[in-house]
Amino acid sequence: MSSTESGRERIIDVATRLFAALGYDGTSTRMIAEAAGLNIATVAYHAGGKRDLYLAVMERAHLAERDALEEAAAAFTPDPAGVHEMIDRYLDFCVDNPDIPALWMHRWLSDAADVAHLESEYVKPLIDDVCATVRGAVSADVDVEYAVMTIIWCTHGFCRGGVLDAEGQRTGLGSAKEIMRFRAHLHRMIARLLAFPD
Repeated sequence: MSSTESGRERIIDVATRLFAALGYDGTSTRMIAEAAGLNIATVAYHAGGKRDLYLAVMERAHLAERDALEEAAAAFTPDPAGVHEMIDRYLDFCVDNPDIPALWMHRWLSDAADVAHLESEYVKPLIDDVCATVRGAVSADVDVEYAVMTIIWCTHGFCRGGVLDAEGQRTGLGSAKEIMRFRAHLHRMIARLLAFPD
């Protein structure tokens, strides 16, 4: 990897963290430059302006998610165990890459509203692929798209917000116990939603 490529990757890493934490609208190019230990001109040279950086961040996030889902689909078996395994793989991906759910949740709140094509180009095709994969494992009366979206909504919410502990403090991704508890909850919820035996 050349120094230009490694510089660009470092900038995209920093931009990913800031966009995930603050959203596109709440992040400036100056903030990205300062967090990367660079000046704005160097950031622009390596990665372009803020919009260019955002598009690069979202493309990288999409490719990582697509690869994970394609791998899960390749191992899928059209039965309840296969559905649960796909849910586990998705949860594991989100737990290992918490910035990705955070990026998409900012968009749910109309962040980067002027960058309108990402859902149609990135999100919808992945949802369609997952729906097509699992459709044969569930009964015909199940709204598969809503079932898939329910898993996404819950998983992103858990990864971003966790749950409140006994003292009212947020806990989640930092707690193996809470991840295990949430995983069990997802399994029970989807089993009932899809009328699988518990």
